Amino acid sequence: MKKQIPFALRLVRWFFPKLEWLSGGLAVEYFEKIFFSPLRYQAPEKELECEQQATLEEIVANGLKIQTYRWGDANKPYVLVMHGWAGRATQFRKFIPELIAAGYQVVGFDGPAHGKSSGKRTTILEFETALKMVVARWGIPAAAIAHSFGGGALLFSIMNGLPVKKLVNIASPTMADEIIKSYLRAINGSWKTGQRFKKLIEKKYGKPFEEFTAMHFIEHIKGLDLLLVHDGEDKDVPIIQAEKLLEKYPARLLRTSGLGHHRILKDEHVITACIDFIRN
Repeated sequence: MKKQIPFALRLVRWFFPKLEWLSGGLAVEYFEKIFFSPLRYQAPEKELECEQQATLEEIVANGLKIQTYRWGDANKPYVLVMHGWAGRATQFRKFIPELIAAGYQVVGFDGPAHGKSSGKRTTILEFETALKMVVARWGIPAAAIAHSFGGGALLFSIMNGLPVKKLVNIASPTMADEIIKSYLRAINGSWKTGQRFKKLIEKKYGKPFEEFTAMHFIEHIKGLDLLLVHDGEDKDVPIIQAEKLLEKYPARLLRTSGLGHHRILKDEHVITACIDFIRN
């Protein structure tokens, strides 16, 4: 089923090119605001059922209220699942029973400003804080599985000391300009705004935007067992982003076809391959 585009996003798509024409400065400020403000999509019924099967716990640190979920036997080693931008932990609902059957419990959480966690705006820095909170609560995971932006957040956190030694990144973006262009496509924005945005980020954070992407993180990571899973027809995050990462790090790549960016999380072959990777 095709995801319905929220009215607010349709309005922005109509409005943003006009704002660019009126004022490039105002356009980049607005772009920066929406870049860090994830949409909250309503969870479908099957995800709500998955949530009801979980043990829920809210953890709080540094002003962040993070909703966590745990499935399975608390005495088993756990696999950490990390959703993508505008996502939810329950998007891994197809993985959960298979991981439990394989001898694991599963721990996930809604990132800051996502799902049932607090906040309206967030950054990869807050995702790192939340990931460290979860690992402090449940200990070192046997492995982690991430989707889309969640993969970048995990690589960033691993670079900064998060103790994860085995990671599956599914449909994860890696390249700075491609990440910005994907947002611009979503709102009918031009690359001129993208260039201004990069200057704004460097001024605000003291680092170029490139240093907040997986292509930079991976240069500072050693000893990570990494599997990339990517679909050749992913229009949101083209597979070249996984291929470019492979040029920098000895990861493995599982290529799929016809699954796109979201259905890849529900594919039985993908789930089996990920679990085999984790167990071996």
